[in-house]
Amino acid sequence: MRALVLGGAGFIGLHLVRRLVADGHTVTVVDDFSRGRDDAELARVCADPAVEVVTGDLTRAATWASLPRHWDQVYLLAAVVGVRNVEADPARVVRINALVALHLMDWIDAADRVFFSSTSEVYAGAVDAGVAAVPTGEDVPAMVADVTAPRFAYATSKLLGEAAVLHGSRAVGAHAVVGRFHNVYGPRMGTDHVVPEMSLRALRGEDPFRVPGADQYRAFCYVDDAVEAVVRLMATPDAAGRIVHIGDDTEQTNIADLAKLVLRTAGSHASLRPEPAPAGSVHRRCPDLGRLRRLTGYQPAVALEEGVGRTFAWYRDHGRPTVAEGPIPPGAPDRTEGQVPAWR
Repeated sequence: MRALVLGGAGFIGLHLVRRLVADGHTVTVVDDFSRGRDDAELARVCADPAVEVVTGDLTRAATWASLPRHWDQVYLLAAVVGVRNVEADPARVVRINALVALHLMDWIDAADRVFFSSTSEVYAGAVDAGVAAVPTGEDVPAMVADVTAPRFAYATSKLLGEAAVLHGSRAVGAHAVVGRFHNVYGPRMGTDHVVPEMSLRALRGEDPFRVPGADQYRAFCYVDDAVEAVVRLMATPDAAGRIVHIGDDTEQTNIADLAKLVLRTAGSHASLRPEPAPAGSVHRRCPDLGRLRRLTGYQPAVALEEGVGRTFAWYRDHGRPTVAEGPIPPGAPDRTEGQVPAWR
């Protein structure tokens, strides 16, 4: 098949490109590479003869007009993400993420099968308000507690994207599915996520080891499992027009226990220093994957200990960059898309 991966230089994007090529498909990657220069892993993937690379700004209509049509599969993973990006410039997050989704809505036609990447952040307000149970299904109200708060800019932009892609595809008769990623982690995702961020501080030998939100719970999903879910959804006709949670519901993990696992992986005997959770972070997050399982038969395959070990090893082997501004809180928006690490 011919697949188009928009944002294919990003975290999940590059893992997805690898998987599609391994499955025998030809892939075209479109990205602005704003943070993807001098990336050896990206260069190796893009050097594969099955991969074509296009540099383009997906906020511009001209970029979309220049793209060929009638792909077997289209994946939209391009977005501005990461808690520091969101809090530093929420207007940029809304503008870029909304424009990319709206251009996709205008661009798709009846022949397309489209995947749109979204986030569990779109219903975080419902969990905070006690309206949504945990584990959380797709049918809970999507709530933004405070539209003026910078941290909700990402959720707002993704909620708009969900509506644009689902209504746009329905209007033209295309197959589109929205995948809401839940705390996806793994190698090459930058530092704006609790697992690599903890790994880097453990490598620096931090002691005492700071743990914001130590009493909170998350269900972390290794990136290979997330990619497996995406591939299965795109091969499932009954997924068309659906919002489907993507994650791992088999291990709800206390953040303090996660810190202990990271330190154990690093061979560190540092003591933990629990710190208050940041304002606005949910106490517990875990997806209900019943819909994903019914549609695709998906089952997570990478246990947390194994995934943390792989992730830790990648950051150990790729240097020990400085982690700016202290630890990333577990309640921060997932860094599940976007570009390659800023420190690369």
